Amino acid sequence: MREDGRLVLAGAPIGQAGDVSPRLREALRSADVVAAEDTRRLRRLAADLGVEIGGRVVSYYDANEAGRAQELIETLKEGRTVVVITDAGMPGVSDPGYRLTRLAVEEGVTVTALPGPSAVTTALAVSGLPSDRFCFEGFPPRKTGERARRLSALAGEERTMVFFEAPHRLAESLEAMAEAFGADRPAAVCRELTKTYEEVRRGGLAELAAWAAGGVKGEITVVVAGHVPDEGPPDVEALVAEVERRVAAGEQRKAAVAEVAKAAGMPKRELYDAVHR
Repeated sequence: MREDGRLVLAGAPIGQAGDVSPRLREALRSADVVAAEDTRRLRRLAADLGVEIGGRVVSYYDANEAGRAQELIETLKEGRTVVVITDAGMPGVSDPGYRLTRLAVEEGVTVTALPGPSAVTTALAVSGLPSDRFCFEGFPPRKTGERARRLSALAGEERTMVFFEAPHRLAESLEAMAEAFGADRPAAVCRELTKTYEEVRRGGLAELAAWAAGGVKGEITVVVAGHVPDEGPPDVEALVAEVERRVAAGEQRKAAVAEVAKAAGMPKRELYDAVHR
């Protein structure tokens, strides 16, 4: 019977080495292979943590991901433990890791994760925007036309949206969002989360685009409020019925009309005429 190894997707800190979990420290010590997006950054992190990496360290980044994934699958089939770690955040979330995870699942290899800080949920939490329902859209397309089409398709999205963006493209992406979603659509630009110069800018998309045009540095996460659908005209018959219910309960008609109209966002005169009719 074949004894497979274990693939461990390790969440790396997004700014502060102190956010590393004890489980990640142990995984770096004990893994047979550590596949890192940037081996130099991995060794720097290990040095900051005072951790000695026990196994072999290999590079695993965008350019070599396809070929290296197959190599790592063979290592897993030999019964070894492979830890995948990126520069920041969780492997597979806009970072290398998806291809290897997919292959491991197809081969029946055990896949587990060591959760860690996430720029997506951290930005969502501090944005001040609704977080009960959200979607992650990754990096917007770089080309103007493709970006416009992608954002146009999201114009009716009612969930809060989270994007990553490079600092040198932030202003033009915010301008494109303002055009697709509306200049006043609430948003937040989260810069250098958990780091010394952390900054969160909140406002309408056009306002944020104007601010970003002055130049922005660092790791960027953008959170945009979802579309609020137009509820359409009020149900006048239902409002009249509510007024009549209040009057039957002893409330003065004039006061009942005023209260119901205010709650519905309807002019008092229109509701009064409807009640009279």
